[in-house]
Amino acid sequence: MPMIFPGMDPYLEDPLIWPGVHGALVVYLRDQLQPKLRPRYVAAMEERVYIEASSSRQVVPDVSIRRPREPEPEHEGGVAVAVEVAVAEADEPALVQVDVLEIRESYIAILDLRSGQKIVTVIEVVSPSNKTPGPGRESYEAKQREVLGSDVHLVEIDLLRTGQHVVSVPEWSARRKGFYDYLACVNRAYGMRNRYELYLRGVRERLPRVRVPLVGEDPDVAMDIQAAMAQVYDAGAYGQRIDYRAACRPSLRPADQEWVDRLVAKPADGQAQSGQLS
Repeated sequence: MPMIFPGMDPYLEDPLIWPGVHGALVVYLRDQLQPKLRPRYVAAMEERVYIEASSSRQVVPDVSIRRPREPEPEHEGGVAVAVEVAVAEADEPALVQVDVLEIRESYIAILDLRSGQKIVTVIEVVSPSNKTPGPGRESYEAKQREVLGSDVHLVEIDLLRTGQHVVSVPEWSARRKGFYDYLACVNRAYGMRNRYELYLRGVRERLPRVRVPLVGEDPDVAMDIQAAMAQVYDAGAYGQRIDYRAACRPSLRPADQEWVDRLVAKPADGQAQSGQLS
């Protein structure tokens, strides 16, 4: 079933839905770029890995998790004697065991085959963990600083209306350019790194076609975020899975929720717009 929204479907931002959307969107953006980049460049899937306590994570991770193996305890006579003496002299502690998760977040790296697969451009799709204080945000910001301090272009896509701003352009600067719910930002390595190309979109607008920079005089390639999101929506059968009768989560402004309600109430080919409505 095709998307019923002209732009982003705000219901996809639900923390229980977004993880699958994030992973698929990165894949479809990569696949869309691949034929446009040949023969000099390729788009590769890369992963950023960080460790997080499981109790602090409230949503399913965006790609995958692993539980790191715990080291085997060492057994040596001298150590054992020292421990026994310490136990005899110390108070009894309260023991707490915290499970840790290895979180993997995917992004796109465009590689230049002429220079030994040197990274030319990094494309990030922001996840909820990047917009929340903690290891996920720290990991994202570390990668962001690394790219901005190099000769690699940075493209960031934020399709989440809630959370703390994390895209490299300062939020106050972006807001001065106009209202937006969703933001795509391009920072070019050549020239001044304090310049940003912004694509600002409201919830009722089509998601942008972003100019992705490459090496030197090579022309930019267009990355159609809306087209990739439409693929995500169709392949994930979200039209059948989402209950559009419920209020959007995260919540919309009242006028936008009324607009959504009118939109999903329109029949398509004689059918309700969602399997949940039939």
